[in-house]
Amino acid sequence: MSRGKQFLLAAVVLLVALFFWFDLGRFLSLAALKEHRQLLQAYYTSHAPAVLAAFIAVYIVQTALALPGAAVMSLAAGALFGTLTGTVCAVTAATIGAILSFLVTRYLAGDFVRGKFGDRLEGLNRELARRGLNYLLFLRLVPLFPFFLINLAAGITRLPLRTFVIGTFFGIIPGAFVYVNAGSSLAKIDSVSSIASPQLLASFALLGLFALLPALYSRFTGNR
Repeated sequence: MSRGKQFLLAAVVLLVALFFWFDLGRFLSLAALKEHRQLLQAYYTSHAPAVLAAFIAVYIVQTALALPGAAVMSLAAGALFGTLTGTVCAVTAATIGAILSFLVTRYLAGDFVRGKFGDRLEGLNRELARRGLNYLLFLRLVPLFPFFLINLAAGITRLPLRTFVIGTFFGIIPGAFVYVNAGSSLAKIDSVSSIASPQLLASFALLGLFALLPALYSRFTGNR
């Protein structure tokens, strides 16, 4: 591993370690958000640009480092900025963070994985080059797949960056909207898990299936 990769890996590990060492996750909890909501709203009223910038920066770092608290960050976006502005901020920050995670993974592990498993991944890479957007939209829309694992898995393949950006940005909009909208009525939320009802999860799964249909149709007709 080159010195540059060693330095980057050490920096990532250090940041994650510091997060858990100082127990910063306590600030990314539903209880903490409810407790400090009025204070944050008051500060936002008088320092809107600074609060927006700080929120987006924290959300980007949280996503890029795969730290816990993404759902609470989306709730906070709704509680502080309202549904529309909050959704724009959450989707933008999460997309940027995902891109950073994707690029770091590709830089650190891409060559190693391709060198070790290149032949076995060749078929997958060809499929992703043709229909990667459909697969990525499916993974983003169906809430069964952890967000950070998709970033890491995509990074070690040859999925084009442009496809990753488009699929991530549009694929996370429905989920982000639901959580941000819920955050605008924060007092009614007792737990993060209560937001995603079975009916809502089924709706997302159906959206994911529609996104996957072109790829399934293409494979079906191509194999006939």
